[in-house]
Amino acid sequence: MNARVLVTGGAGYIGSHTAVVLMQAGLDVVILDNLCNSSALVLDRLERVCSRRPEFVQADARDAAALDGVFARHRIDGVIHFAGLKAVGESVAQPLRYFDNNLGSTVTLLQAMERAGVRRLVFSSSATVYGDASASPIPETAPLAVTNPYGRSKLMCEDMLRDLAQADPRWHIAILRYFNPVGAHPSGLIGESPRGTPANLMPYLVQVAGGQRESLQIFGSDYPTPDGTGVRDFIHVMDLAEGHLAALRYLERKGTGITVNLGTGRGVSVRQMLDTFQRVTGRAVAHRYADRRPGDVAVCYADAGRALQHLGWQARLGLERMCEDAWRWQAQNPAGYGG
Repeated sequence: MNARVLVTGGAGYIGSHTAVVLMQAGLDVVILDNLCNSSALVLDRLERVCSRRPEFVQADARDAAALDGVFARHRIDGVIHFAGLKAVGESVAQPLRYFDNNLGSTVTLLQAMERAGVRRLVFSSSATVYGDASASPIPETAPLAVTNPYGRSKLMCEDMLRDLAQADPRWHIAILRYFNPVGAHPSGLIGESPRGTPANLMPYLVQVAGGQRESLQIFGSDYPTPDGTGVRDFIHVMDLAEGHLAALRYLERKGTGITVNLGTGRGVSVRQMLDTFQRVTGRAVAHRYADRRPGDVAVCYADAGRALQHLGWQARLGLERMCEDAWRWQAQNPAGYGG
């Protein structure tokens, strides 16, 4: 591929790692990000990793004029849409903010793409669209039933994209349903830098290991799993980033859309993750058990066969690498991009 890709939310955690993969594959990258949950310092780090700097536009993906300007200045061949809010708990407390941001940015982006005649899109969705799935591994054909406003915003965007592709076959859209991204670039230069208290396991765990937080709470010790803790499908963020490049290539090659899970296809318990982290890093992590959180399920992992079959993609990096790379990032950047 010799293409220029617009990456909305490209300064964020998954977006920045995907930008690395795209640039190292020879693609030109234009990042659009409002920096509400990311840092402009990411651009310096990307330049260090890739030896070239992506074009950057500081703007909100709901800003139609800014999007029109990007499409006017650059010959964009495809778009990867990451821009959105993603904390489940926050979405329960602030549903209107999530619908405004996640739905609004997607509608505005699609309208700008239509005006520019760019109809190739990779959409960042989530396994939350499966809700409380009755069994794992979860295939793409599983019932869609969300349990929180964040998941609902993703499912509503998916429905909108399916309707659009049905109405106009010139649109080629890949919907990627992520499971649980963890880890960081092996250089330690880019990684996950949450603002405030981390909402996910790995960033909280590494902050406890680094002495910034007192102890890790493990929610639930009585699930019907081998060790009583919840089981999830953790995927290395670099594998996830490679999945986006594979999806872009699929759209170019096949000229049709696709919906796929991006996960390892293997379940790992919270306790397994903790034990592996302590073993590979040599860092003791204070922890304690707490009650289950409402809405959490016992077991959730992907059926990843469709991604292998159609995209030629599968996760390669195991749990040890996830822990090693997450800790390297934390040790080198104890305050994230904040210092």
